[in-house]
Amino acid sequence: MQVCWVVPDLRAAVEAWAGTAGVGPFFWFDGVTFTDGRHRGEPAAFPEVSAAIAYAGDLQVELVCQDNDDPGVFRDVFRQGESGLHHLAVTCTDYQAERDAYLAKGAALAFEGVTGTSRTCWVDTTPTLGFMIELLEPSETREAWFSNMRAAARAWDGTDPIVGLG
Repeated sequence: MQVCWVVPDLRAAVEAWAGTAGVGPFFWFDGVTFTDGRHRGEPAAFPEVSAAIAYAGDLQVELVCQDNDDPGVFRDVFRQGESGLHHLAVTCTDYQAERDAYLAKGAALAFEGVTGTSRTCWVDTTPTLGFMIELLEPSETREAWFSNMRAAARAWDGTDPIVGLG
């Protein structure tokens, strides 16, 4: 349901997506709050990032920028200044079973925590797929947020590519 790229300049990436692919508007947010976060098995806060999310039809496009070298799920794949495909995200039918299936097949749990009322994790499938997989536990709050973004994309007139600039 989502494709995420790590980018070195979030504003430039948003403008490129809006101008080249006609994707927008992007919902900008600074920081993502997780409780009970664990990075590679150790208690950890989620990295400080700025991100922007928009929809291209039913596909969510996420752009993430981390402006420091703090360890975390994004620096596991890209150094500061590098960019590329970081992960594909899936909203799970059964979060625990799907998470455990990846781990049983040898993927490492890169980060897991709770945001809002639901769990999220990134499983490190870079050795086999070349990018991570993000698993999202479904919730009414999360679906309402995504639904509002999809509606904004359908109604977008191509101006003002950024909503909620931080």
